[in-house]
Amino acid sequence: MPDIANKRLLLKILSLFSVVRGYNILVVVIAQYLTSAFILAHDRPVREVLFDPNLFFLILASASVIAGGYIINNFYDSEKDLINRPKKTMLDRVVSQRTKLSVYFILNFAGIFFASYVSFRAVVFFSIYIFAIWLYSHRLKKILFLGNLVASILTITPFFVIFVYYKNFETVIFIHATFLYLMIVMRELVKDLENMQGDLVQNYHTIPLVYGENWSKFFLGVCAVLALIPIFLLIRYFEIGYMDYFFYACVVLLVIFMLLLYFSKAKWQYLLLHNILKFIIVAGVFSILLIDLDEVLKRVF
Repeated sequence: MPDIANKRLLLKILSLFSVVRGYNILVVVIAQYLTSAFILAHDRPVREVLFDPNLFFLILASASVIAGGYIINNFYDSEKDLINRPKKTMLDRVVSQRTKLSVYFILNFAGIFFASYVSFRAVVFFSIYIFAIWLYSHRLKKILFLGNLVASILTITPFFVIFVYYKNFETVIFIHATFLYLMIVMRELVKDLENMQGDLVQNYHTIPLVYGENWSKFFLGVCAVLALIPIFLLIRYFEIGYMDYFFYACVVLLVIFMLLLYFSKAKWQYLLLHNILKFIIVAGVFSILLIDLDEVLKRVF
């Protein structure tokens, strides 16, 4: 009996980890720290940045609120996800909806508590962020164009709070942010193509359902071309060290992406495209270390 109880507890933990997308949150946390240490506060010692208590609580608040956001999104999308992701949804349903909502409120209160350590403005910021995530999950995501726009903004918001904290207004940061934002917008557009069946059943107004797959592919093509602009500017006009190799690789991947997109029709093909964009985003996080690799090694060791 104890073994059965332990297995059931482990399954519930795995289910909750799946619901809050723990792996995504880990990437966001790493990205926030790397962005802070090697871009926004590049003139400070790495240890000073990594052990800054204000930064720690801002990132902790971000992680808590994002986890809560995934839960409320899962709560409203449970029927749609059963169609689009049946295997993952069965794992997610190990934890009851009531328990998910309880954890959702706990995580949001925790996020506000962590933010209160930093300042009252941080509390206001995260309170608005929590409300915006709920509004998106409850209503905005079903609205044509607005759903994609808001989802992309909410995804990049955790980096905005770090940007505001360090008050670094260098042009290069905005160009990096533009590239990241375009990758996130493309990922949202691909997700709409990937989830058409469930979106149709749940009466979502997405671009592929309203205008068709070809228009979605056209918008993706426009975003891919626009993404070449920040890539060119960063390589040509800014000192980004070995990170230029990452952007050269991005150009190759975007060309491959567009070729695959042209011939894609099945869900598994759209999933492959989604994974290409996800790889670019995650690889971009760790490529921050390449901006000045020699200096990074010197500052760390």
